Amino acid sequence: MTQLRIKELLGRANLILDKGFHFLPGFVMVKSSEMEAILDRIDASIPEDIKEAESILRRREEIQIEAQQRAERIIMDARNEAEKILSESELLNQVQREAEKIKEQVISECQDLREKTIEEAKQIKIKAEDEAHRTKEGAENYAEQILNNIENDLTQLHTIVKNGQLYLEKLRTSETGQVQYAQNQEQYREEDYTSANYPM
Repeated sequence: MTQLRIKELLGRANLILDKGFHFLPGFVMVKSSEMEAILDRIDASIPEDIKEAESILRRREEIQIEAQQRAERIIMDARNEAEKILSESELLNQVQREAEKIKEQVISECQDLREKTIEEAKQIKIKAEDEAHRTKEGAENYAEQILNNIENDLTQLHTIVKNGQLYLEKLRTSETGQVQYAQNQEQYREEDYTSANYPM
């Protein structure tokens, strides 16, 4: 009964369209009051169960839209979280790379400092050895000079002593000669006296 009623109303709607003024292909001018009345009667003739079904369908569509929107939000949140984690991971990797770079730089600087220190120690050792060698040579030269001076002093002292000894020897020889000469003169005088008093 309801379906027949709806069909009848749809037939009237088509009749109104057919009686309408066709001014362009696909366009018909009709009385809005007549068409609205037909549509209202069609809407009133629709069974409640169909309206409920339509309401359920609309609700289902709304639920689907809400579910889709929620799913999109979940996906977006998951994507943002993944990007955040990826960003944090990239930041962590960057920090690790920087740490490795700093570590390598510190190791390189320590190696350079170690080599520089070893080289400076070698130079200091060579310089110290040179200074010690020069000091040793200077000390030896100084000692040799002192010994030479002592030797010269001893030579001069020996010469002085030798000259003194020669002088004393000469002096003793001279005094002995004078005594001998005096003794000879006395003897001569005695002989002369004897010869004069006791001629032979």
